[in-house]
Amino acid sequence: MLVLTRKVDESIIIGDNIKITVVEIRGDQAKIGIEAPREISVHREEVYREIQAENRRAAVSAQEVDLSQLSDLLKQAKKKKEE
Repeated sequence: MLVLTRKVDESIIIGDNIKITVVEIRGDQAKIGIEAPREISVHREEVYREIQAENRRAAVSAQEVDLSQLSDLLKQAKKKKEE
């Protein structure tokens, strides 16, 4: 882990397109601003972990789909398309 010291209004640059600026320091909290392209997600760590956990739960649920039911649905869709 790289550890840097920054003062208010000082920044760090990640790659060519992400800028992190210290906006305010109050007590034991630092407020930071993040400039990044829209296609890059930026989350607090606890939110990111919850998103990942939900994605894993959804993937497990998707694996439990009954393939015979899926086959029946595809056959029905094909019949409707042929009509």
